Amino acid sequence: MLIDPKFDRLLASVYQGPMEEEPWQGFLSELSQIMQAVSVTLVLNPPSEQGRGVLRVVGGSTVEGLENYQERLFAMDPFLSLKPGEVKSLMELVSVDDWLRSELYLMCMKPCGLYDTLGVDIRVPGEMNAGLRVARSESAPVFDQRDRDLIHALMPHLERALRLHVRLNIIESERDLYAGAVESLSLATIILDENGRLLSCNKMAKNLVSREPEVKIEDGYLILGDQATTKKLQGLINRILDHRDKNEAAVVEAMRVHRDGDFADLGVIVRPVPLTEWSEGQSVPTVAIFISDPEYGAEAPVNIIIQLFGFTPTEAQLSLLLADGLSLDEASEALGMSRNTARTHLRSIFSKTGVSRQTLLVRLILKSVAQLAD
Repeated sequence: MLIDPKFDRLLASVYQGPMEEEPWQGFLSELSQIMQAVSVTLVLNPPSEQGRGVLRVVGGSTVEGLENYQERLFAMDPFLSLKPGEVKSLMELVSVDDWLRSELYLMCMKPCGLYDTLGVDIRVPGEMNAGLRVARSESAPVFDQRDRDLIHALMPHLERALRLHVRLNIIESERDLYAGAVESLSLATIILDENGRLLSCNKMAKNLVSREPEVKIEDGYLILGDQATTKKLQGLINRILDHRDKNEAAVVEAMRVHRDGDFADLGVIVRPVPLTEWSEGQSVPTVAIFISDPEYGAEAPVNIIIQLFGFTPTEAQLSLLLADGLSLDEASEALGMSRNTARTHLRSIFSKTGVSRQTLLVRLILKSVAQLAD
């Protein structure tokens, strides 16, 4: 079966849309050329009283016109009466005279040289309500059956691609949320592929590589400490990869990286990345390495500690200094108060938290969710 090359490119751009840096720009541009349009709009979230919605637009529009539409003129849009899957032009929904006198036409479309629009609404059950709008100038050909047939042919493909778009957005949001939590805990995270080569690293890992001579990336591989330490790391990685290849139970490995001087050792955890049944192909995330630097720990915000435990600002500052390893004398000096005053605040802290020893207080602070708010 022969497929029209133009339509083939158009379909390719539909499925490429969710993966573009500016989603759907390629598809909208391709469709605009094929349909001789001045403007093409993909409505990913219709404007409403609750918000401005999300519109992806290529061609004939002005910032002022879009703002007018998204803020108030959307309520006058004739396409609001459109049934899902129904392909109609504006001139089929409203009389020409009424349309040309409308505020929507005069303020949004006429200044951009737009006259008639062919549109369809697409309902993706449980996921999103979307729409496609193709606008032409007054001098352009009237929308005909071939134009409608093209939009009809695109609809099932666009619906599938929109589902992919929603799923990718969910995954991206969850990834950013968990990545932010890891950042708040001051954990450097390095992801390796099935060959043990670097795939990605978070901001904390990049900072660690830039400031710490014991942590380096060379030729795509992670180097820790001296040759013996790096060899030990590679052994842990190989063990995890070996378990994965044999479909054996996942293992978690740990090691330390010695640092000269008074610096505390780096703590390293090496663990497999959970794989799905269909995790195939090259550059699949396979091994995760977490590195903790005791000299560069997370610091919980004072206001969050106050909210969590009902501390006064001074009590919150004192508890954080103690959790950071300072003695009561060192903490009182840092806060510019006497030891007796610090002891009074500490007794109040014990009363509010229900603990009776400083070591238990430190554990309580360090294991609280406060660090995730940093």
